[in-house]
Amino acid sequence: MAPTFHTLKISKIEDLTSDAKAISFVPDARLNGAYQFVPGQYLTLRADIDGKDTRRSYSISSPVGTNELTVGIRHVDEGVFSSFAMNDLSVGQDLQVMTPDGRFTANVGDVKDALLIAAGSGITPMMSIAQSLLEGDEEAKVTLVYGNRETSSIMFREQLEFLKDRYMDRFTLIHLLSREDQDVPILNGRIDGEKVKSLTKTGAIDPASSDGIFVCGPEEMINVVRTTCEEMGVEKSKIHFELFTPADGQKPRKAPTKEMLEAAEQGVLVEIILDGTKRSFKLTDANESVLEAANKHGLELPFSCKGGMCCTCRCKVAKGSAEMAVNYSLEPWEIEAGFTLACQARPTSDNLTLDFDET
Repeated sequence: MAPTFHTLKISKIEDLTSDAKAISFVPDARLNGAYQFVPGQYLTLRADIDGKDTRRSYSISSPVGTNELTVGIRHVDEGVFSSFAMNDLSVGQDLQVMTPDGRFTANVGDVKDALLIAAGSGITPMMSIAQSLLEGDEEAKVTLVYGNRETSSIMFREQLEFLKDRYMDRFTLIHLLSREDQDVPILNGRIDGEKVKSLTKTGAIDPASSDGIFVCGPEEMINVVRTTCEEMGVEKSKIHFELFTPADGQKPRKAPTKEMLEAAEQGVLVEIILDGTKRSFKLTDANESVLEAANKHGLELPFSCKGGMCCTCRCKVAKGSAEMAVNYSLEPWEIEAGFTLACQARPTSDNLTLDFDET
C-alpha cells in the first residue's frame, strides 16, 4: 500500500532549542493503525505555503507503542517548511501527515548491540531507535555518539539524560562538541574518521562488536563514518544510514541524454500502476521527471523530498526504460532489480510503465 496522507491534529509543541521544536500528533483511532511504525521511520508533513503544495519529511522521535507521534524540526536558513513550522503552527491546528515510511529501521529484538552515530538534527530517528530498543528488549544495549556545535544546540537533551539515568547499565551517551570545550579532550571536535578511530581505541565504542550501526546526519559525515567502519572490518550489511542533507547541496541533475531527448520528442506514453489502478499520460519534455509530468496531468504520485533522498516515490520499471538524474537512496541491488525513483526518473523509451505496488 502506497503511503497516504490523512489530516491529523497537532496535540503538542515543545521548544527543544532556540531553533528547534518537537511537534506531536495523536492519530484518530478510526484510522485503524495506519500510523504504526518501525523505529527509524519518518512522517511527511504537507501544507499549502504561499499557494504552493510544500512537503517535508521528518523522522519520528517517539518510541514504538506510544499513541503520540512526535517529530523534531530544526529551522533551516531559507527553509520554507521549517520557517512555517517555527512560526505558523499551533496546538489544535490540522495538518496533512503521510503515513510512516522509510527503511532506516531497527526492529526490536533483532538488534542487541546498537551503535548510533548522529550529528545535529540527525538525532531525531535515533531517539525512537534508542528508546524502542531499550524499552522493548531487556537484553539490548545502545551506545549513542551525538555531535553538536555546543550544549545549547543539543536537541532532546532532557530526554537523552532521562534515558541515561533510567538505563545506566545498557545505554551509553557520548556528546561531542565542536565549538565548546569539554573536560575530556577526546569529546571535543566533530564526528569524522579520526574521531571514530580514537573513540574505538579508548574503548568508548566498539563498532566491530555491534550488530547494527546506524548513522544519520550530513552526507559528508555519513560517508566518512561508513568508510572508517568498513576499514575497521565492519560488514557493510551492519551499517545503516539516513541522509538528511547531501554535501554541498544536491548533486546537479544530469543533462538529458540523446535517448531521453528522442523519446520525449516522439512523446512517451507513461503508465502508472498505483493501488491496483492504472493511469496513463504523455511525457514530452526530456527535462521533466515522471513525477513532474504526472503532476502536470493531475495525477498525484507519492513523494516527499523530490531530491532522491527519501525513497517515498520508489517504484519498479515494469516496461520500457528510464534513467535517474540523481540517486541518494536506492541500493545497487534495487537498481539491478529494476527499481527507480519517480522524482528522478526520465524515460529513455517510447513507452514506460512504473509499478508503485511492486515491493
